[in-house]
Order: sequence, then structure tokens, then C-alpha cells
Amino acid sequence: MQIIIAGGGKIGAHLASQLCADGETVTIIEQRPEAVERLRRTCPDCTIIEDSAANPLALEQAGVHMADVLAAVTGKDEVNLVIAMLAKMEFSVPRVVARVNDPSNAWMFTPVNGVDVGVNQAEILTRFIREGMSLRDMLTLMKLGRDEHSIVQTTVNPGSKVDGMALSSIVFPEQTIVVAVDHGGSLTVPNGRTVLHAGDETVLFCSREGRDTIRRLFA
Repeated sequence: MQIIIAGGGKIGAHLASQLCADGETVTIIEQRPEAVERLRRTCPDCTIIEDSAANPLALEQAGVHMADVLAAVTGKDEVNLVIAMLAKMEFSVPRVVARVNDPSNAWMFTPVNGVDVGVNQAEILTRFIREGMSLRDMLTLMKLGRDEHSIVQTTVNPGSKVDGMALSSIVFPEQTIVVAVDHGGSLTVPNGRTVLHAGDETVLFCSREGRDTIRRLFA
């Protein structure tokens, strides 16, 4: 993929290095000279443009017309929004991701303003806290759709209701599918004969209403 990262601070630099390591083509736009020098040392495989990403000419120089994704991750919300709107509305970038620095500004990071995904760190932390409190060690990997179906991962606890049971014998909530079972480091696609044992890691697709029931089954 062709990826543009607007903002070469700590988050932008880390994101760029990870994506380059994955073999993606990454261009970073950063206007601070000291940050540009650091990026040249830490991200040698990335193309670096010393300019403001809010400048349409800088975006064109970065190849915005060919970009698959643009991530606006500067430390200023107003700048990220300007970049996102330019990327989406002026240059029709297929996917625009923007960092939300101030949670009170999260309401502006919407498709109407050019943002496909607004990354609100405060909201992510809150979600982890809530998941941990209400679902114990069940981890939500992904939420799908407006009705909040999820892909979740949970562990079979010793002595739980499902410990030692075959999947076909377990009464799961409606709209639940067991996607994978990791037993001792061996990941398998299960069937009805698959038996769960204490310590097994399971990945399930379930509804929001079904998550509490699954927690009780595995606890």
C-alpha cells in the first residue's frame, strides 16, 4: 500500500517504522527541522518531506493522488482535521485516519469532515477499562456493525462450565460462532467435536448481548 503519514512526532515515527517493517511504502510529511533529522535516522526506508501536511502542494509531492491511506497524526486537532478534509475532499484518498488529541473534539472527527476513522486514545483506554471490569479477561478484538457484534478472545478457566466439554455440548448464546481455539500454542479451526480445556485461548464471534453469557461460561 501507498501510505502517507502527516506528522513525524513520536506517534508518526513509530507508525512509520512499523509499516515500513511490514513492507508498506510510507511517506512522512513533517515541517520541524529537528524532527525531520530524527526521522531520517530512525526511518531510513521512508520518504520524508519537510513541509506542512496542511499544504496541498506538500500532499501532492507526497503522492497523495496515488495514496491508499493517509494518517493525520500531528499533535494539533485543528491541523489533523484540515489535513483530513484536504485528503478526502480535494484528493479523494480512499481511507483517512486522524488522531484525536483532545477528547472534547472527538465529535468533529467524522466522515462529514473527511475522517473515516478517528483514533481517540482516551476512548480506547476507557473501553479497555470497561471491558476489563465487566468482562474480566475477555478482550474485544473488533466490533462489527452498528449492532455491536464483536470478535472476542477469552481463556478457558480451570473448573469453568466449558472446561472439558466438546463445543457441540455447550449451549452458546444465539449468533455465537467459535472461530478458533489455541491449545498449547497450536491454533486450530474447531468443529463440534473439539474439546475445550483449561488454558485454551478461544476466539469467538458474538453479539453484544451474548458477551456476558460467554464470560460466565468461561469464568
